[in-house]
Amino acid sequence: MTDTLALLQDLIRRPSVTPEDAGCQELLAGRLASLGFAIEHLDFADTKNLWLRRGQAKPLFTFLGHTDVVPPGPLVTWNSPPFEPTIKDGKLYGRGAADMKGGIAAFVTAVERFVAKHPGHQGSIAVMMTSDEEGIATHGVVKVVDVLEKRGEKIAWCLVGEPSSDQRIGDVVRVGRRGSLCACLTVFGIQGHVAYPELAENPIHTFAPALKALTDEIWDHGNAFFPPTCLQVSNINGGTGAENIIPGKLEVQFNLRFCTELDAETIQQRTHAILDRFGFNYNLAWRLSGQPFLTASGELLAATHAAIKTVTGYGPKDDTGGGTSDGRFIAPTGAQVIELGPLNESIHKINEHIGLDDLETLSAIYEQILVNLLV
Repeated sequence: MTDTLALLQDLIRRPSVTPEDAGCQELLAGRLASLGFAIEHLDFADTKNLWLRRGQAKPLFTFLGHTDVVPPGPLVTWNSPPFEPTIKDGKLYGRGAADMKGGIAAFVTAVERFVAKHPGHQGSIAVMMTSDEEGIATHGVVKVVDVLEKRGEKIAWCLVGEPSSDQRIGDVVRVGRRGSLCACLTVFGIQGHVAYPELAENPIHTFAPALKALTDEIWDHGNAFFPPTCLQVSNINGGTGAENIIPGKLEVQFNLRFCTELDAETIQQRTHAILDRFGFNYNLAWRLSGQPFLTASGELLAATHAAIKTVTGYGPKDDTGGGTSDGRFIAPTGAQVIELGPLNESIHKINEHIGLDDLETLSAIYEQILVNLLV
């Protein structure tokens, strides 16, 4: 059994359902402390955050990960217990195997090998962990970054170990992510009897034309790196449950995944302009989950492309797809940020897994990236 596999099994056994850490960060801190990494716990509210750094010289290379996982779902639907790592047919099964304890195990052992071979490496290496990525992400990386910024601790290169690969390890590198803007709309009407609509005002009927206008809106056309901005309605709730009552209000939740052609303020202004055209009474609350970011070039991306080619023999495709990641909190500091990790085919699913060979390949790629940048 390899060190990477053994570490991943140990991490999976810890049921760190968000925002719980279940001792994962203590385990990782203990391993890296012996290599000269300074340990700093930066916990906020119910979130565990870990900052490990070796050296003070510039540039600072940082591996970023999260120890929390999504709930496993109905246990009876798993082929094996989700928090008991199980090997079958060349794959390791367990919640977090791919998202993202596999990436964590791979980059921790990569760091261990690299430091053993190159104890006098250039620059500094850091590892940042949080237990608040799969949740609302309000007390995790965003708070750690604030601490680092206030004391002038600047990350030059950040590699997020999120599952980015598609068909084989390293075939896709995330070089950016779309922004995410959430909206909660309340449309007010007048409740009444369905037989007397002239004495009521149905907010569902009132909102229907505005809904079509919102979903028909062409927000932008995207660009060379991002698809066009997209609005999707996620929830609509109205009514009392009775079939003979016109509801007094309607609640609608929607989300916009937006590219670098737009900013949140412009989206908000355009949304209000659309709604105002229809003349109904409403309230609209916004929550910005993250700004879009892009690392289209630079030393980190070049080193990553070269490392993948060295280890696997093939080159990756740069991509900005998927949802959001904690990289959105690092990029605004000026750091180059990319994501590279396991295959994403089983993430958040029943019977989540990672290939044993994939795990070792990923760890070798991470080590080669360090060599390319810091030796």
